[in-house]
Amino acid sequence: MRGFVVAVVLALAASCAGSKPGGPYASQDAARRDTSAAEALNREAAAQLDTDPKAAEALLREALARDLFFGPAHNNLGVLHLARGELYEAASEFEWARKLLPASADPRINLAITLERAGRADDAMDAYKAALEVQPGSIAAMHGAAVLAVRAGKDEPQLAAWFKEIAMAGENRAWREWAAERGGGRP
Repeated sequence: MRGFVVAVVLALAASCAGSKPGGPYASQDAARRDTSAAEALNREAAAQLDTDPKAAEALLREALARDLFFGPAHNNLGVLHLARGELYEAASEFEWARKLLPASADPRINLAITLERAGRADDAMDAYKAALEVQPGSIAAMHGAAVLAVRAGKDEPQLAAWFKEIAMAGENRAWREWAAERGGGRP
């Protein structure tokens, strides 16, 4: 009798789980996803990230309601969380984006920044290195890893190469000068 009761309870639980209404992040099958709408909403949100973060967040959440598996929206939502100091939420969104954008360094760099702010330097370095695995020429990943290594006083084997690359192709003059002063040579 006890086995029968357990079986009935499990069947009812499965039935209820399958029939409950979906939330904004309910699992979506491919037929219900609207990637085009998610992409358009993400573009609109990206234009408002700096000027109207609340509106940007609403647009990103709508984008994810349209297509939960749209990685750029997760990455941008993570950027908003990071800007507000919501490190756990940011890391969660960057993990989603990392999984959904396997060839992109951006979510990995953003995750590294988040982990660094959370005081997890070793995990942050791993994330920077992961970014460099998917995009070996990423100056932003090299810069982040090099800065972290210098701050932590760690002698990374790639550090000299990172300094040289940043000194030659850094995104701005300050980065190039910083790397050159540390042995990267003059651009």
